[in-house]
Amino acid sequence: GAMWRGAAAALLCLAAACLLRRGFEPRARLLSAAELRRYRGAPGEPGLYLALLGRVFDVERGRKHYGPGGAYSGFAGRDATRAFASGDFTPAGLVDNVSGLSPPELLSIHTWLSFYSDNYEPVGKLVGRFYDENGAPTEALREVEAAIEEALKFQAESEQKKQQFPPCNSEWSSAKGTRFWCSRQSGGVHRDWAGVPRKLYSPGRQGSRCVCVRSSGPPWGQPGSSQHSDTGDLHDPHLEPYEGCHPLAEQCVLLT
Repeated sequence: GAMWRGAAAALLCLAAACLLRRGFEPRARLLSAAELRRYRGAPGEPGLYLALLGRVFDVERGRKHYGPGGAYSGFAGRDATRAFASGDFTPAGLVDNVSGLSPPELLSIHTWLSFYSDNYEPVGKLVGRFYDENGAPTEALREVEAAIEEALKFQAESEQKKQQFPPCNSEWSSAKGTRFWCSRQSGGVHRDWAGVPRKLYSPGRQGSRCVCVRSSGPPWGQPGSSQHSDTGDLHDPHLEPYEGCHPLAEQCVLLT
């Protein structure tokens, strides 16, 4: 009785310890670059892994893409984060150095990370640029994550701006010059107002671009204010009317 139960408990403990040592908690498993290189899916190798921002995923299910001969086999067995953004699949491009990437490139890395997290099994972390030998995030990882955070904020603000100032429709002809006009779906922004064309100057951008501006109701983002002049966003300081066009015309032709 009691002795057998004690032995069974001891065995269970052993099994649990073995599981823990094997990295039963997949996220806790730490791999060196040399270990990861053994996971390129070739015969006799233990599996097919890739790393992105130091996070290792088992991509066996995507063998036709990542396995030997696949279009993305260069990603297997290593962290080639930079190539996810740059599309450079040469040995020089298949690296984990992400310095100097633009906000859209960082967003592309973010999108790929979500894709792998949603579709593949996480295995653990790669010790090196993004995680130290204890599996703790490095300064480099914190910097990239902060930069991705910034890029996401900037993207959200740009989306907001595009709702407020949707791009105009425009066409050019040698005879007539350039015609700008506003409609309820110009710039791919579907809305219940058309607006009037204006030049929008953005800080840090060269020149101006044509946007459609609401010409009645309260200014953007102040739906409840009753003190407004019922001219929408026409008084925004970054806007300028087109010369030679009626200020409230929905279209405007500029002779070349």
